[in-house]
Amino acid sequence: MMPDNIPEKLAKISLAIGAIKLNPEKPFTWASGYKMPLYNDNRLFLGDSEHRSLIAKGFQNLLNKHNVKAEVLAGTATAGIPHATTLADALQLPLIYVRSSAKSHGMGNRIEGPLKPKQQVLVIEDLISTGGSAVSAVQAVREAGGIVNHCFSIFSYGFTEAHDNFKSIDCEMHSILDLSQLLKMSQSTQKMSTKDLETIQSWQKAPFKWAENNGL
Repeated sequence: MMPDNIPEKLAKISLAIGAIKLNPEKPFTWASGYKMPLYNDNRLFLGDSEHRSLIAKGFQNLLNKHNVKAEVLAGTATAGIPHATTLADALQLPLIYVRSSAKSHGMGNRIEGPLKPKQQVLVIEDLISTGGSAVSAVQAVREAGGIVNHCFSIFSYGFTEAHDNFKSIDCEMHSILDLSQLLKMSQSTQKMSTKDLETIQSWQKAPFKWAENNGL
């Protein structure tokens, strides 16, 4: 487990403030269009400075654990930007951010902020599901001349699709908290009912077929 039990603390906070919500009866529609029984909204952490600091500390622990060297931090627009900012301030490093697409005006930038060729860049994402948007951000930084070997996120669902997507671009991904950790902690602390745990475990095995398999 990460030092200071940060994943456990983050799991408890996520459930307490509603950053992780469960509703199998009325599934959430994700941006992908899929109906899912679980929804993650890390923007709710922004309302408390202690929550933001805890996340930054979690990222610092990941840096040490995986021996990641970074000269620049890159937040993904928009949800990754505030957490990349907090971490950049703590580490006293330059900050850039990556737009989801290039601007249609001005310089047409997709990367905003100072980035020099061959600088080591760490990409900060708030959430990784299939990893599509994070992979796109990594590729954008590389195209702009940065070197990216790692991407960090606050939470990840642990989908095989994400693992495969990152592997295809030769980039490692690491999260402070993932779904398997959340379920173990919820089970040991009884933060979720047995029924809810069984629902999530069933969904985790085949997330993109879950709604269809349950007639939703």
